[in-house]
Amino acid sequence: MAAATADTTAPAYDRMKAVKEFDESKSGVKGLSDSGITSIPDIFVHPPDTLSELKPSSNAATLSIPVIDLSDLNSTDRRPMIVAQIKEAARTWGFFQLINHGVPVSTIDETLDAIKAFHEQPQEAKTKYYRRDENRGVMYASNSDLYQSKAAAWHDGLQVWMGPDPPEVEEIPEVCRGEVVAWDRHATEVAENVMELLGEGLGLERGRFKELTFSEKRMFAGICYPPCPEPERTVGLTPHSDSSFLTVLVQNQVKGLRVKHGGEWVEVSPVRGGLIVNVGDFLQIVSNGEYQSVEHCVAANSAKEPRISIVMFLNLVKWRSGSSNYYGPLPELLSPERPAIYRDFTEQEFSHNLFSKGFDSKSMIAKIKIPN
Repeated sequence: MAAATADTTAPAYDRMKAVKEFDESKSGVKGLSDSGITSIPDIFVHPPDTLSELKPSSNAATLSIPVIDLSDLNSTDRRPMIVAQIKEAARTWGFFQLINHGVPVSTIDETLDAIKAFHEQPQEAKTKYYRRDENRGVMYASNSDLYQSKAAAWHDGLQVWMGPDPPEVEEIPEVCRGEVVAWDRHATEVAENVMELLGEGLGLERGRFKELTFSEKRMFAGICYPPCPEPERTVGLTPHSDSSFLTVLVQNQVKGLRVKHGGEWVEVSPVRGGLIVNVGDFLQIVSNGEYQSVEHCVAANSAKEPRISIVMFLNLVKWRSGSSNYYGPLPELLSPERPAIYRDFTEQEFSHNLFSKGFDSKSMIAKIKIPN
């Protein structure tokens, strides 16, 4: 009788089990990085062909997102020029960097330091904030789309919904509480100034976007991209476009942000004291395609220091009323010569598209595009 041979077949990889174990550890990517691992867990590994497509080409090395100087913003001489610059940047890049925007460099540095301090706390200090309830209050988690994405990304995030119903101040982690509250005020002021300029670029009355409540729904995100032992095998943030109306971002001096322009990935070099603004999908729809949201991503961190970014996402509170809450291109921007290129959509449709899947690029826009 032949001797039995041992079964050497490796057990099938259960990705969802591995995702759940990582999530329930509540250690985040920072915990993995701090543990001294030399290879990343399989749930973070992205296909090599996908990663190769995200590298900036040599052609893109000379490109950079537009830099716009907001000094003397309300002067009759400079304002028309600034409106023209922002309009062109929003049409052609979807991203631009602001200087002389009114927020002190010291305030930016203090806010970045506070978010870094939050992420560098011992695990037990952060665990009480770890949850997956994205639409309200305070949440700390790794990868908001962890259970929907095909591969996880190398970052952790602190989210605080600052409007329209902000949390009690005491609910915000003490180590960054004052800075989060102050940043909400600063970022909102900058965003409302930019919204005015964008609106004027479309021929709208000054303050029209604020009147339509596009600065009232606000989510603060303080993101940490820890050093990664195998940055060539994963990403810091998956390629996507923002679903919001407008995004205001500030980053420390560790590189990583990339923007897609003309089919090429362009690396965004940090400018100390600069604020980055980008068009969201909602603004592209509302402007009837005049302004463009664009795909962007973050490379996994190959530096020895963590990359810290602070992002404020802004969107509307007051939807148009009817049989259901809905929205679409602004009627005052439409004419027989320029008809709507997007159909109206409901709030429920928008929310389902946002939360039912992993990060992606302009899927809502694709769904509501009216065929030619």
